[in-house]
Amino acid sequence: MANARRGEIEAELGGTSRRLVLTLGALAELEAHFEASDLVDLAERFSAGRLSAGDLAAIIGAGLRGAGEAITDREVGALAVEGGAAGYARIATQLLAVTFGGGAAEEGAGRPFGGAPSPSPGTR
Repeated sequence: MANARRGEIEAELGGTSRRLVLTLGALAELEAHFEASDLVDLAERFSAGRLSAGDLAAIIGAGLRGAGEAITDREVGALAVEGGAAGYARIATQLLAVTFGGGAAEEGAGRPFGGAPSPSPGTR
């Protein structure tokens, strides 16, 4: 069972309940992906609320790898998620909220980081 106090969430991906956590290593991976200079820069990027489908896969993939799964971002993108793109955005938002303390990360509770990340124009 996921422990939000440790920055963990549970989400159903590909029909399986999985644990996600952004460990320090996972955060370093995301800094590199987003070309962020530090964690503040990374958090500011997320608070803008505009993420591409690839960004969502990177966040979710980093969370899965942080929890011990051996999975690529490409494999994450192939997993079915209830709600499609909005479902991926919800999972990423919850994970970022528990990691950066953006408020309630429970289902339906608020919209941390400027609302749920929306796919960039031209991505579906």
